[in-house]
Amino acid sequence: MGRKFFVGGNWKCNGTISEVKKIVTILNEAEVPSEDVVEVVVSPPFVFLSYVKSLLRSDFQVAAQNCWVRRGGAFTGEISAEMLVNLGIPWVIIGHSERRQILNESNEFVGEKVGYALSQGLKVIACVGETLEQRESGTTVTVVATQINAIADKVSSWENIVLAYEPVWAIGTGKVATPAQAQEVHFELRKWLQGNVGAEVAASTRIIYGGSVNGANCKELSTQPDVDGFLVGGASLKPEFIDIIKSATVKTEEG
Repeated sequence: MGRKFFVGGNWKCNGTISEVKKIVTILNEAEVPSEDVVEVVVSPPFVFLSYVKSLLRSDFQVAAQNCWVRRGGAFTGEISAEMLVNLGIPWVIIGHSERRQILNESNEFVGEKVGYALSQGLKVIACVGETLEQRESGTTVTVVATQINAIADKVSSWENIVLAYEPVWAIGTGKVATPAQAQEVHFELRKWLQGNVGAEVAASTRIIYGGSVNGANCKELSTQPDVDGFLVGGASLKPEFIDIIKSATVKTEEG
């Protein structure tokens, strides 16, 4: 298989300088598996990106939570991919459900942003996922396939993409997709990649799960064959984020 486990921590719109310093200290002091076993990326708000990058241990990386769809210019409040590259920020999260749902970012807009970020040399955590209404109506696979298709339309290489499946009904609600539910969608996403992009991309692209992941449920989720890691929300602000990083060893024990 050979897909390195990936754990992302999305801090969302949280933190003060003192709180951020505390989180980084916990991360810096943590004993976690080596970079050979797990890739760890944390995503603070824009205003703390450089601060976190300057303090954070070298084996952990930093991601922005979003970026603009094209070059900078008269786009008040936006941050361009070029700015992130200039700051030495290697990763960006694009298409998070909160941006899709609250800020009405369309599948096409998300696809364009992914394509542009990649073209500027950023690595992308690209998010897809369905609402509770869509899951209950049985359209989950159709919804995520449409979302991933809009990304595939704008992408020539998948080498620098991590795909994050995050059911909207599980984000911040305490509801978690069962390991079987997560595996089912991850399997379908990989099957879509195989049929529409190619077998090599399907085998190598990491598909991570996001949605109320915590220290208690991460190990069981990790055992699923197509779950290659996590995009963690609230728990990434707490010491239990270390336990989630350590769940990477479940994969190496299996391997």
